[in-house]
Amino acid sequence: MAVVESDLVEQAPAKINFTLRVVGRRADGYHELESLVAFADLGDTLQLRLDGPAALKVSGVYAGACGAPAHNLVLKAATALAAQVAGLKLGTFLLDKELPVAAGLGGGSADAAAALRLLARANALVPDDPRILAAAAATGADVPVCVESRARIMRGIGEKLGTPLDLPRLDAVLVNPGVAVATKDVFARLDLAKLAKTPLGEVPRERNALFDCLGRAGNDLTESAIACAPVIGEVLAAIAATPRCRLARMSGSGGTCFALFDNPGEAEAAARSLRQSHPDWWIMPATLGSSRP
Repeated sequence: MAVVESDLVEQAPAKINFTLRVVGRRADGYHELESLVAFADLGDTLQLRLDGPAALKVSGVYAGACGAPAHNLVLKAATALAAQVAGLKLGTFLLDKELPVAAGLGGGSADAAAALRLLARANALVPDDPRILAAAAATGADVPVCVESRARIMRGIGEKLGTPLDLPRLDAVLVNPGVAVATKDVFARLDLAKLAKTPLGEVPRERNALFDCLGRAGNDLTESAIACAPVIGEVLAAIAATPRCRLARMSGSGGTCFALFDNPGEAEAAARSLRQSHPDWWIMPATLGSSRP
């Protein structure tokens, strides 16, 4: 999609859950979580064309999987901010959808957060304006952490954000088998008796210590996600078997999984090998960092 000089552009990087602990279930049916998240150097791209009507147009590899624009979180976020800011200047959003949908990468939430950043720029709002954060929380549980897109621990249903963390950049391969996984279905199969009991604790900044920390944690949703989509188990086995893989894990509620490596060459070699054996999977080498690229 072409960019004209008057357009505002934001990247919407994929969110990766390094860890995900389900603390328990609330009386209203929502689950309390504790998750260490970071952001990848790949994702969707969102433009705001200020001379157009308030609307959303979607293109890109996964445009067909996004559903009707009227139900997209981008427009939901814009509506939520318009309710907070009188006379908010809007426009036409152009979304280049490159991330798989319903994939555990927070793609829709990242798109919504990018929309809020674009509207903040268009309306001369400071990035930490409380109205932006309120609109993010009203849009979806993962949107608040995507507004800044910085590595941190998120708690509650996603609204309680820890201080940003300065983590080492980690080389990874992201793999999605092409099966959409509905978060509500994963939580419906969750066995609360099997939840991790130990809080994550302090997150180390040194690379090897961080690997050790991540190895002691996990993702409480993995078993129930595999019950919903058994191919996730195949993905985890395949990426864990790649040479020099330091850690293999599912992100979010699935079905994207990731493998961590010591350097870009190892990650790229693993991606090449996986593409040869599984040409129908979405496989991307990536760098996971403390903030959006």
